[in-house]
Amino acid sequence: MSRHPDHEDAAHAALRRVRREGRWWWVQAWQSRRIWRWALLVAVVVFVLLVAFGRPLANWFWNEPQVEQLLDRGDRALAAGRLSAADGSGAREWYQAALALDSDRPQARAGLARTARAALRQAGAALDAGDLATAQRALALARELQVPQRDYDAVARRLREHQQDGAGIGALLGRAESALQAQRLDGSDDSALPLFQQVLVRAPNHLRALEGREDALSDLLQQARDAAAQGDVAGAASRVQRARAFDAGHVDLPASEAALNATLEARVRDGQQLLRRQRWQAAGDAFQSVLAVRPDDAAAQQGRQQVVEALLASAARQAADFRFDLAGQALDAAQGFGASERQLAASRQGVAQARQAERALTAPATPHRRREQALRDLLARFEDAQARGDMLSPPGSSAYDALREAQALAPQDARVRAAAQRMLPATQQCVDDRLRENRVQAAGACLEAWQALSRSGSQADAGLRLGQRWLAIGSERLGRGDVAFAREALRQAARWGVPPTAAEYQTLQQRLGDVEPVR
Repeated sequence: MSRHPDHEDAAHAALRRVRREGRWWWVQAWQSRRIWRWALLVAVVVFVLLVAFGRPLANWFWNEPQVEQLLDRGDRALAAGRLSAADGSGAREWYQAALALDSDRPQARAGLARTARAALRQAGAALDAGDLATAQRALALARELQVPQRDYDAVARRLREHQQDGAGIGALLGRAESALQAQRLDGSDDSALPLFQQVLVRAPNHLRALEGREDALSDLLQQARDAAAQGDVAGAASRVQRARAFDAGHVDLPASEAALNATLEARVRDGQQLLRRQRWQAAGDAFQSVLAVRPDDAAAQQGRQQVVEALLASAARQAADFRFDLAGQALDAAQGFGASERQLAASRQGVAQARQAERALTAPATPHRRREQALRDLLARFEDAQARGDMLSPPGSSAYDALREAQALAPQDARVRAAAQRMLPATQQCVDDRLRENRVQAAGACLEAWQALSRSGSQADAGLRLGQRWLAIGSERLGRGDVAFAREALRQAARWGVPPTAAEYQTLQQRLGDVEPVR
């Protein structure tokens, strides 16, 4: 039986439609029985897998987020130092909970190991602070978490030593706190600061000892500031030095050091003012007190040297006037303020020569030959000093000192007068040189020597120039705040002949009155 052509065309058209719609493989599946066998095999395999591994897979999908959360909480507790807690919020409890859900989780075991090491460190820190109870608890936790035995034994040994020393530390603390209460801060082994220090040697972080030392140092530095306010440089300096030795970072130390420095600077200014007033001993004491604390203070060193030179010059003048007791006192004071052996030897030689001159003058019926020999010796000294260029210094060995002794021995001798005339140019040159150097005090000394040798109109001119230079320097120093020097400049200017009506005198006087009104 033959097929109708129209039916065949319809079948082919349907087949093409199926292919166009993507369902051609279903047609093949219906045409082939092998696909059914494969489908049955896949179903059997899936069933076996679900039976064998269904529960572990389910556990993995459900427990993984919870384990991660527990580990994170354990890490945060460890970072915060909460190693173990009865309410379960400690690092140990979180890591152990994570292990209970997943016993093979390495992160949980590593967290417990870190917790053990942290417990060991906590025990050591507690021992340093003297907190034996905390140290004991932390050490027990470290042992429970199986810290290495060697590390555990080292801390345990320290704990036993601290337990044995506990009674001794307590006794030291009691004595230290009693001394602090009685304000026995330092100065003996039984005072507060040394006792607190003994405790801290045994337990460096002992809280009570640290707080007690802090309080004692605060009181000690307050005493230092009080001493500085009263001008007690030595007392303030010793307290500041002791406080720095105990704790160089104490909070009150900078303020106390500032108070001490201010007092030292005030003492230097006092010494300079006393020096201008020619109170040599008091000035030297002021500079010496500063140098005892600050040996490298340039202003104090310079002031002390000026005191030494002034005392040596005073000794020479007193000896020339045959006032040997005062000369000896001046020499002793100069030696106490650090005069060199060379300076002292020269001054003592001058005093000895003055004694010889006095004996030559006061000896009854002194033979003319002995007086003549003494005069020759003095004139020889004058010549030697002049040849060396030692016209006015050093005191006791200068040409001027020899000439004054010769004048005292034979004031009318022609040779003495001739020597005085030869000395005049040196004193005049000394005045000019010192004025060029702005050394007004030294220029004044040279002018006094000039006046002692001779009287002339040119000395008045030199005195006027010296007074004007005093005013110029006084004006400059007043601009820097040195009121005392400005006041001294006015006094010296009047002494050397500057009239009070002079413009520069009145200007400085007005400026000084503005800064420090006359009361």
